Amino acid sequence: MVRQRPPVVVLLGGPSAEHDVSVVSGTAIADALSAEGHRVSQVLIDLDGAWWWLPDGHRREDHPAAAYDDPTALRAEGPFAVGAALDRLANTHPAPVVAIALHGPFGEDGTVQALLEAIGLAYTGSGVAASAIGMDKTIFKRLCRGIGLPVVDWREVHASHWATDPLEVRRELEAFAAGATSPRLMVKPARLGSSLGMTLVHDPSELDAALETAFRHDTVVLAETYLPGARDLEVAIIGNGPADLEIYGPGEIVSGHEFYDYAAKYTVGLSETSTRAEVTDRQRATMHKIARDAYRVIGGAGFARVDFLMAGDSIFLSEINTIPGFTPISLFPTMPAEAGYTFGSVCDRIVELAVERHAARAGRGLTPADLPR
Repeated sequence: MVRQRPPVVVLLGGPSAEHDVSVVSGTAIADALSAEGHRVSQVLIDLDGAWWWLPDGHRREDHPAAAYDDPTALRAEGPFAVGAALDRLANTHPAPVVAIALHGPFGEDGTVQALLEAIGLAYTGSGVAASAIGMDKTIFKRLCRGIGLPVVDWREVHASHWATDPLEVRRELEAFAAGATSPRLMVKPARLGSSLGMTLVHDPSELDAALETAFRHDTVVLAETYLPGARDLEVAIIGNGPADLEIYGPGEIVSGHEFYDYAAKYTVGLSETSTRAEVTDRQRATMHKIARDAYRVIGGAGFARVDFLMAGDSIFLSEINTIPGFTPISLFPTMPAEAGYTFGSVCDRIVELAVERHAARAGRGLTPADLPR
């Protein structure tokens, strides 16, 4: 029996610094789902938070992400304020599954997930709480350390502390770096991805500029111990409940820069990737277990990418991405190829999981008789 594929609305863009990456991911997902037999609509959210319905059958082809700066030039319908856009989605029949291809704040931190919960639509990926935890590196690291998972040591800096007592912040971070295996620090915003706002600090003279760069994106910044020569490894997870998780990888990235920064991630040919890293069976099993534990502890659903650093034989959990990239050079959608998945079938499976999760939660509305009166 052929499975009935639901219509899908892909959300892309978004009011975050990861807007351009989301455009690339979202249009790739839309193309893949169309090829899999879904009726697909694409909604571009601009940097001001306005929603635009792109024309039916829209394809990005070879246009750069900057072409989406002017939605009217793409013949998009809009702009719609968020309330009007949600009304339009809620009144669409049959009800679509919303494929969230938004990266960074608003799209990956539980905000848009809460909006979709409010109108009762199925959506891909993790729910509100898991998305928020996964996006906030400070909370995620505290939680993972609390259950015994290996994470790189770090310190947190709040913008208010930096503004009122920069001397104390410098002293704390310099002491932290001096007591670590390397004097270098990775400084980055707590709630952003794609390595944006991230700086490798080699010595104290670079610290102020690194903090200022990170604070342009967030009010909380992490300073992590740098692991010289560490390998960047990634694991893909697909599934909802703890019993049905599929875990693939690790894949590996060899950065074309000193660290895996924004340019190294998204410039074709600058970095090298492999969907199957050269690690021992034991190391692979360890990473799979840690990834499973991290996914479970945040309450992940649908899919995620879990990132690791491996220094020598030591394995460290770096972060979890509840909406990883689906760009042509992203590892997440390609690692499941070891189980026969294609890019399109990964996207299709994620939509299917969204439907399953939504069905399991639907029909639980209350009536006055249910209230403790």
